[in-house]
Amino acid sequence: MEPSTFSLFSLFTESDLMTRLVSILMVFASIYSWAIIIEKTFMLKKIKLSAEIFERKFWSGGSLDELFNSLKSKANDPMSLVFISAMKEWKKSSSLLRAKNNAPKTANLHQRIDRVMTITIEKEMGKLEDRIDFLSMIGSIAPLVGLFGTIWGIMSSFSAIGSSQSTTLGVIAPGIATALSTTALGLIVAIPAVIGYNKITTDLAKYSMKIEGFAGEFTAIISRQIDENINN
Repeated sequence: MEPSTFSLFSLFTESDLMTRLVSILMVFASIYSWAIIIEKTFMLKKIKLSAEIFERKFWSGGSLDELFNSLKSKANDPMSLVFISAMKEWKKSSSLLRAKNNAPKTANLHQRIDRVMTITIEKEMGKLEDRIDFLSMIGSIAPLVGLFGTIWGIMSSFSAIGSSQSTTLGVIAPGIATALSTTALGLIVAIPAVIGYNKITTDLAKYSMKIEGFAGEFTAIISRQIDENINN
């Protein structure tokens, strides 16, 4: 291999079949990893913005019923969906709030609403976390797959040395270079996947805490409202 022709493409074309398959596998894994990273990054920005807009409306002092009616048909972010699920449960049980003789059952209403919000949070967070485990898997496996390609390529190089009966650098270097390229490729694939996984999981954990905090505050509001209805 001439120095002037050194490139990743030339390393690929001059490698054996197994090394080529490993390289192709790494390229596809990298493309899919970047697709997940880009998708999740834009998704997180979108839901964070939606959460800020919702919280401004929620804490503006307006009617919860009006906010519910304005969101129930078009909400698509997790925080709004948690609010809607709680309001639906509250409205379904509104008859209990008005029946003083059902006070014992009414006293447990906030627990049912809290449970509904918890289920909704788990469901929505499950959607947000979909496919990010692939990044963790690629971060762990890609260097090993690349190392396998390197070992295979080195074995092929030694086989070629045996066939040519020559140990000159000109015979050894091209095969070693193509073999080592798969290890480099494995690291190129793994490093962004690990960074992306850590960043996304950290942001999702913060967002989950934000939703859970809102759910706790809303549960407190509902509990006070229920207590007022029981005591009136």
